[in-house]
Amino acid sequence: MIPAALVLYEVSDGIGRITLNRPEKRNALNAELIAALKEALRRADHDEHVRAVVLTGAGPDFCAGADLEALRKVAASSVDENLADARLLMELFMLIRQIRVPVVAAVQGRALAGGCGLATACDLVLAARSARFGYPEVKIGFVPAMVMAILRRNLSEKKAFELITLGSEISAEEAGRLGLVNRVFNDENFAAEVQAIARQFEKVGRSAVSLAKQLLYQIDGMDFANALQCGVDVNVIARMTEECRQGVERFLKR
Repeated sequence: MIPAALVLYEVSDGIGRITLNRPEKRNALNAELIAALKEALRRADHDEHVRAVVLTGAGPDFCAGADLEALRKVAASSVDENLADARLLMELFMLIRQIRVPVVAAVQGRALAGGCGLATACDLVLAARSARFGYPEVKIGFVPAMVMAILRRNLSEKKAFELITLGSEISAEEAGRLGLVNRVFNDENFAAEVQAIARQFEKVGRSAVSLAKQLLYQIDGMDFANALQCGVDVNVIARMTEECRQGVERFLKR
């Protein structure tokens, strides 16, 4: 079962809502929270009524990165222990891409370090105008290593280098201009705007969105010919789905 103290999960109107629930710790990540979050994502993926997942944080911040207690353990841990711990976050980032439904990060307050990585690992990132993003790991001699794989796929090399080596926070507007954020909304309308965008996934084919998501991430790094061949394969799969057949019938009857 998902520990209610760490992650809240509910489904309403086809939207699975996952809330990081450690507001007293600014929703900082530790092994227990990561495990609970992975379980919630799997639940949403297996629920045929869920068309999209909205991921947010309780309290004023989205996620401030690694838990301080977890950081204290780093220096005292062995190589194998640190490797196992790092893989927990890697598995979370992979899971977000692997589940069939879109995952939408709704960011209010600060999304820093691993919290910034968590937000940008999602398929869409929506931000309140007051939100702040950044990778401050270098300020304590740490490397934003796994989140770099996400950052490099979203930004130019020069901008990525600037963010990961200076450790500066940036505004939601700047994150939007750089490509880390899809859309920025005023704080007072943020919840309603997130709801409206998430509800748009009810109007499109669930299997089509799932196949499109899978293909988009699968072709990353492929050469042009292989990417086209993957497109051919997914095109054929999509044609054979009942969802596509019904959609074509409705279109032809217009």
